[in-house]
Amino acid sequence: MSHALDASGDGGSDTPNLDFAGTTPYEDYVQADVLTHLQHLRSEDPGEMVFLVTTQVMELWFTVIVHEWETAAQALREDRIPVAMDALKRSLRELEALNASWRPLAQLTPGQFNAYRAALGEGSGFQSAMYRRMEFLLGDKSASMLVPHRGAPRVHAELEKALHEPSLYDEVLRLLARRGLPVPSSVLDRDLTGRYEPSPEVEAVWTGLYASPDAHPDLHRLGEVLTDVAELVWRWRNDHLVATRRAMGAKTGTGGSAGVAWLEKRATKNVFPELWTARSHV
Repeated sequence: MSHALDASGDGGSDTPNLDFAGTTPYEDYVQADVLTHLQHLRSEDPGEMVFLVTTQVMELWFTVIVHEWETAAQALREDRIPVAMDALKRSLRELEALNASWRPLAQLTPGQFNAYRAALGEGSGFQSAMYRRMEFLLGDKSASMLVPHRGAPRVHAELEKALHEPSLYDEVLRLLARRGLPVPSSVLDRDLTGRYEPSPEVEAVWTGLYASPDAHPDLHRLGEVLTDVAELVWRWRNDHLVATRRAMGAKTGTGGSAGVAWLEKRATKNVFPELWTARSHV
């Protein structure tokens, strides 16, 4: 909802209606008062506010993107490719906005970050349940990632459900198989709770789709929008790496994570891997 969409006054007047019983309709819908009072700072450093708000904004974008990818996965399951494409295309704009969230943090010096880092205690972005759901939808699954959430039954149940469901890429490959393309049964029937591993046969399927785009133009377009998603995920991981490296170097991350070493490992991995390797064979 935009301020440009505020309700006009009566009778075509240019004066907006300012008198409401209780809260305004805008507040009822957006819950702005709730959102702007969720910032409970742990230090006296003025820079902590932007760190906390930026992190909260990232969580909201994670939530939107998970919604889009789950919408796309459901649509693909029902062979509604246009609906899936619309959701994936929306997620591209949302991923761009998510990635831009690093900008307020990207210039942090070690001294600035250290001014409130101790106040974070054991807190780490590694523990974000909604980000974990994003990763699960991308096919990067591990049951051990549920362990930090054992103390939150609702969150744990949502993650466990996502762990056992097909990823977005699983639904794409099942769609390709239903369209008569030779996706192997070993991929289609794989253990969904494990990390997706690249398949030479799947690479060959994508190679064929890219070599003859007119044979299945809708699948070719689907491959390209998935590649766009994968590129923005890669950029997110690299921007995270650079911001962390700048703020804390190679020190151990908050919450005991491996910090930069972990992020460097993540940044080398491609999402939807065969969409990248197939390009070498076209």
